[in-house]
Amino acid sequence: MEKKRVKQSMLVIAAVIIVIILVLLIGKMIEKYTPSKERIDLTEYYGLTEESKAAIVLDHEIIPQQALIKDGMAYLEYEAVKELFNSRFYWDSNENLLLYTTPTDVVTAKASEKEYSVTKKKHSEDYVIVYADSETAYIAMEYVKQFTDMDYVIHQEPSRLVVTTDWSDFTSVPVKKKTQIRLKGGIKSPILTDVEKETELILLKGGKDWDKVATKEGVIGYIRNKRLGEQAEKSHGHTPMKEEFSHLLKEEKINMGWHQVTLPEANETVKDIIPAAKGLNVISPTWFYLNDNEGNLKSLASAEYVNYCHSQGVDVWALVSNLENDEVDSTDVLSHTSKRTKVVNQLIAAAIQYNFDGINVDFEALSADAGEGYVQFIRELSLKCENNGIVLSVDNYVPTEYTAFYNRKEQANFADYVIIMGYDEHYAGSDEGSVASIGFVTQGIKDTLKEVPPEQTILGAPFFTRIWEETPKEATDDVEAAAEDYVPYELSSQAVSMKEAWNMVNVNGVEPTWSKKEGQYYAEYVNGGKTYKIWLEDLESLELKLKAASTAKLAGMAFWKLSLEDERVWDVILKYMN
Repeated sequence: MEKKRVKQSMLVIAAVIIVIILVLLIGKMIEKYTPSKERIDLTEYYGLTEESKAAIVLDHEIIPQQALIKDGMAYLEYEAVKELFNSRFYWDSNENLLLYTTPTDVVTAKASEKEYSVTKKKHSEDYVIVYADSETAYIAMEYVKQFTDMDYVIHQEPSRLVVTTDWSDFTSVPVKKKTQIRLKGGIKSPILTDVEKETELILLKGGKDWDKVATKEGVIGYIRNKRLGEQAEKSHGHTPMKEEFSHLLKEEKINMGWHQVTLPEANETVKDIIPAAKGLNVISPTWFYLNDNEGNLKSLASAEYVNYCHSQGVDVWALVSNLENDEVDSTDVLSHTSKRTKVVNQLIAAAIQYNFDGINVDFEALSADAGEGYVQFIRELSLKCENNGIVLSVDNYVPTEYTAFYNRKEQANFADYVIIMGYDEHYAGSDEGSVASIGFVTQGIKDTLKEVPPEQTILGAPFFTRIWEETPKEATDDVEAAAEDYVPYELSSQAVSMKEAWNMVNVNGVEPTWSKKEGQYYAEYVNGGKTYKIWLEDLESLELKLKAASTAKLAGMAFWKLSLEDERVWDVILKYMN
């Protein structure tokens, strides 16, 4: 009897254990298949930490930058506006001015004001256009929208801007039954928002069970695709905002030479230079340069010079430089609107006074800090040039990462011609080498054409080369001589004309060898214990550069500088000027 009771007890215990296990299993199953009711805090979702800020949802992506809400309007930091929406805005922090340059006008707004001017005509908004503090400027998004192919809507609770710049067609999908959008795919992911039946969502990415979608209010998450209806391709119905830039381009190819003029008397040499330069149709005398930090220019312009050139069928594009006066701070001049305006007005007044045909801007050795002001200078100068029928050309280094701030693409929008200075591959103070190897030149053309149309691009080529001089030196001790970076000579160089370089080779009895890699002859000799190396420029090396420009369908050629050439080059140049 006792054994029977024990057995029954054990059965009861076993039954209880089984029931408990079943309950646990059922609980697990219920837990596994029961959707989470957890809701995520949208303020946290949008990364908002300040009441005065609004999140930005740009083309269905929450971005790190946030807007400032002030007086019911959304404002965005200047740098963010340039990076995200429109790089043509220019903030002059020195004079508290916000500028925007259209193809025809400069639009100016002063900080903390509701008015703005288009050239000289005043306009007014019902909001402050730009606020400024000690660190940055904040531009009203409504003002940005005037000049930018974008739209935005402000939503509340929490504050966010839903911004559209991508106007391509999109996939719309309706909700078949009231449901939720979750942070991630899966019923255990927190709920972002509820969506009602027939709500139209934007399908971002399809999945096996869950699709990534966005609401018109800027909530981006995942929804069960079985809750969605039939997909449909839709259009925004948006008319793109377009800008039309016009340019003063010559029908014939440009055959231009730079004429270095450092004294008024040097203008007289033009009467010797032009008759020797067959086919030259543009000359660029170095007449103007920045002469102080207020934007005043030194001028060497001559009406007689212009009249003579015109009588010979040659246009005059006067050059303005920033290199001649070492005391001038180019960055300071370019970063002040009033100083840039002074430079522009002096150039335009001189063009009218002396009747020259174009302006050639040659601002070199700029720092990255000067980049924005420099590009704005080109914009402002271009508008006044076009209004007066003056051709604007801009000299540029071959593109490199460290000269990207010259912004050749934007230059090409406003200037008529962008000139590649296809030389100074090696220069005074650099390692020895070619001034303009063919690889350097062709790469410069290729990289420039990524930003500038060929019909606006001119290749600059050298009429000079460098003679490199290696003077032996003795190490002061064995350790120095054994050092890996020890150079056993002092290196110097001088720029010389084509003829002078060849004369040096001939006088020293050297037979130059052709370098296919450099696309020019190379000569080396020893004289007086010193070693001389020359990468020569001549008719053959120049013709390779002319062919490269012709193959790329460039607008023409420019040569630095007139009077350094072998006179025979003009017959070669003429072959490529048709």
